Amino acid sequence: MIEELFGAHPDVGAVAVLHGGALLASAPGAVLRKRTLARAGMWLLAAAFLLNTWVIAARWVDAGRPPFKTLFETLLFYPWCVAAVTLAFVALHRLQVLVPFAAGVSVIGLAYALWRPDVEFVKLPPALQSGWFVPHVVTYFVAYAALFLSGVLALLALVLPRSRCGTAPLDRESALATHAHHAAVFGLGALTFGLFLGGVWAKYAWGDWWSWDPKENWALATWLAYMIYLHVRLMDGWSGRRAMWALVVSFAAVVFTYLGMSLLPTAEGSLHVYR
Repeated sequence: MIEELFGAHPDVGAVAVLHGGALLASAPGAVLRKRTLARAGMWLLAAAFLLNTWVIAARWVDAGRPPFKTLFETLLFYPWCVAAVTLAFVALHRLQVLVPFAAGVSVIGLAYALWRPDVEFVKLPPALQSGWFVPHVVTYFVAYAALFLSGVLALLALVLPRSRCGTAPLDRESALATHAHHAAVFGLGALTFGLFLGGVWAKYAWGDWWSWDPKENWALATWLAYMIYLHVRLMDGWSGRRAMWALVVSFAAVVFTYLGMSLLPTAEGSLHVYR
């Protein structure tokens, strides 16, 4: 039965089940404001994070390389990053409201990974056999996770008149918007560092800081979108709902850079596209 459901990756399926449990517990916990359910969802998310850590480590050993090359592998790694950043936000800011969203996006990603798994381990091309590979990818995916949470908080600030994060009622335009901004600043900082690492790596591997690869161009477009947000939110009339909409739209650029860019004809020759 387990093999029929999860194929050759029952361990990945177990991570997905834990995330599903976290979603089923935390979503009604957030809606009904039940602390016991919310706490259960948080602990299930933590358990999923720990098991996901083991899955990534085991694949790293089996593949003999960092498991960040294919789409399947990144769909295992992204939930790890989302869970890690979410648990940090819960610990620092009592934002349990993020748990169902983190678990939900992880279930979707892991379900797709199980539907389209790698048939065999893919070897890294020479250009990716570099010490810059791991810090560059890890920094970027941590940024993607933080920017996802920023988008979630911005959306909640737009749709909820009042909300609860933890036990204290929070005003939409102050607390949720502030947390969304802080998550965006952290994510943009990681994104900027990832761009820098990528430039150094490109200089070392190909002799140029920037090659105008399609993925590089969209990474730059994403960075510019968030830089625009940082500037326009300082303008009169843009510090509230308009700024939150800017965060939601900017995260759409993140999604396209990660998943949508591979659909473009110009992406065929890119080393940065996850397949």
